[in-house]
Amino acid sequence: MAINTAIAMKAKAHNVNGNNGCLSEGSTESNSPSPPPSPRRHLQTGISQCRRRIRSKVQAHFRRENLTAGIFLRWNIRYLLLLPLLYISGLIMCVGPFSALLQPSLPGSVYRSHELFAKLWPDIAADNSTAIELSSVWKFKRRLKMQRPCPNSTARQHFAMNEESSGPNGYLIIEANGGLNQQRSAICNAVALAGLLNAILVIPHFEFNSVWRDPSEFRDIYDEDYFIATLEGHVKVVKELPDEVMERYDYNISSIPNIRVQAWAPANYYLGEVYPVLLEKGVIRIAPFANRLAMSVPPHIQLLRCMANYKALRFSSPISTLAHKLVDRMIEKSSRTGGKYVSIHLRFEEDMVAFSCCVYDGGDAEKLKMDSIREIGWKRKFKRKDRVIIPGLNRIEGKCPLTPLEGAKQPDATWRQKNGVMEWPMA
Repeated sequence: MAINTAIAMKAKAHNVNGNNGCLSEGSTESNSPSPPPSPRRHLQTGISQCRRRIRSKVQAHFRRENLTAGIFLRWNIRYLLLLPLLYISGLIMCVGPFSALLQPSLPGSVYRSHELFAKLWPDIAADNSTAIELSSVWKFKRRLKMQRPCPNSTARQHFAMNEESSGPNGYLIIEANGGLNQQRSAICNAVALAGLLNAILVIPHFEFNSVWRDPSEFRDIYDEDYFIATLEGHVKVVKELPDEVMERYDYNISSIPNIRVQAWAPANYYLGEVYPVLLEKGVIRIAPFANRLAMSVPPHIQLLRCMANYKALRFSSPISTLAHKLVDRMIEKSSRTGGKYVSIHLRFEEDMVAFSCCVYDGGDAEKLKMDSIREIGWKRKFKRKDRVIIPGLNRIEGKCPLTPLEGAKQPDATWRQKNGVMEWPMA
């Protein structure tokens, strides 16, 4: 009896744990009599099948979690890619071409002088009032600075001793670039440098500017012979290189090796870097040469700079004749106003406007033209990543060149005396 009871309990336990049904927590036992116990092989098969089912459920659960995580990750990546686009779009809307649609421009940031002039012109034309007394314009009397003579120095003896002891070391060729002021400064610096290196200076060559297209040479602007004679005994100046030197370079000055010098280079730089090349080659060329010599130089070199500017450089005869004519005209016409006159130079040139990065009323055509001039004149300088250009801010800060209209109306707005005289020597 005890044996039969034990066998029945073992069969019941087997029916709960080992049956193919794999009862869950919610299942109930059957009250029907338990079948006889199955062999051992069938028990192992049931257990393995249950494990496979549990494993498949776990794998399916992990697959669902991985799928959810993948979708979430993909959406996060999309958002991360979208954020820079939103940031760039915001910058374009704030500071780009659409900024005017979102916020009004600041006062003074847009060129509107032509519009204001059109509105004011009827009032200007109808103004028939007598002299408007603005005597305060003439109250400030400018103190004329007396021109000081070049300082006395032993430079003449210094250069004479160098020339007698060793003779000149070679020839110096420079290219004066820029406008008239820059060219004049370059000529004075060339005279000083020739004295520093004990070199023979070749009459400076003027760079042909693509904007002005002025083919003038040194002799067209200055009195060449007077320049050479004035510097005699200080610096030897020749009009051109001798044939034996030109023959070495196939009679082409551009074949002579050019030395690129940093701006405002000190005297020590020329003595250490340029002087050895001059001794080796016998001739050197420096282009461009504007602002290539420091202001601080030895006294005897500064004397040469002073002599070139105030004594040796004299305008050519045609220019001097025209200058005297203009002065005589201003004296004659201002005699009825007590010698008072206003002289204006209406300078408004393409390269100057392009360099300022200011915007006027030319629209797209103006932008294309200015971009082209900047690319030709300064290459990639205005497209560097660290260079921020804000035309409106430039105008607010007063960095935009005055147009001829603005230049003409400024003195008229300040001085409306009918008996005054205005001269326009250049336009």
